[in-house]
Amino acid sequence: MDGAPGPLRLTWLGHSTVVIDLAGTRLLTDPLLRAHNTLLRRSPPPPRPEQWAGTDAVLLSHLHLDHAELRSLRLLPGVPVLTGPDNARWATRRGLRGVAPEGWATVGAAQVRLVPAVHHDRPLPHRPQDAHGHLLRARGTTVWFAGDTELYPAMADLPGLAGADRLDVAIVPIGGWGPRLSGGHMGPEQAARACATTGARYALPVHWGTLHAPLMRQVGGWFDRPLDAFVSAVAVGAPGCEVVRVAPGEPWTLDLGLGR
Repeated sequence: MDGAPGPLRLTWLGHSTVVIDLAGTRLLTDPLLRAHNTLLRRSPPPPRPEQWAGTDAVLLSHLHLDHAELRSLRLLPGVPVLTGPDNARWATRRGLRGVAPEGWATVGAAQVRLVPAVHHDRPLPHRPQDAHGHLLRARGTTVWFAGDTELYPAMADLPGLAGADRLDVAIVPIGGWGPRLSGGHMGPEQAARACATTGARYALPVHWGTLHAPLMRQVGGWFDRPLDAFVSAVAVGAPGCEVVRVAPGEPWTLDLGLGR
């Protein structure tokens, strides 16, 4: 954690897919890179290959189909996929480079480790049920990719685990691909509480406004509603946190020496 803070650039590509450029290292979360995912439809358009080119490692939170899309993962041949032990074995059996880090793993100039996630309400009979988040740090900059999870008490321990008083950025889910969330998820209010618990300076909301079942987007205003609800919840419950509002494909850069 010595030296000047590591420069950070985040590019949300939709759903839970984020390009994290940290101190010269490129990490990609839960890659969903194609136009559609099984029966789910995608809005807006899919990301372009140049947006994820040069990825050094994939951070895979769990194996639900909207997070571990096999054809998307195969667009990243040879790239290590950092995930839980059972998930890593699943990935390796499918020709991917599954890696289950123990403690902090070094990827380029960054360090990554698995952290808990509570997300077991929709087990898949043909895939393991491992669920984790990822904690990142590089030269004093800290990032938490929550994955899919509900609130859990040990979130309060994440800054200390990263060697910091508070996290710089929390990448948190705030919605789903339907108007109702099942267990094991955070909505806007719960995600705001997670930001308050970890002391996050900035929050990038994900897992909203991207995927929907056929024709479901025409039912009510649920598709885009979570963002404004999250902004309001953060203003009340985590006033020391700034919400990062970006459209899919739009980068956001943070230099902790200069601010945004």
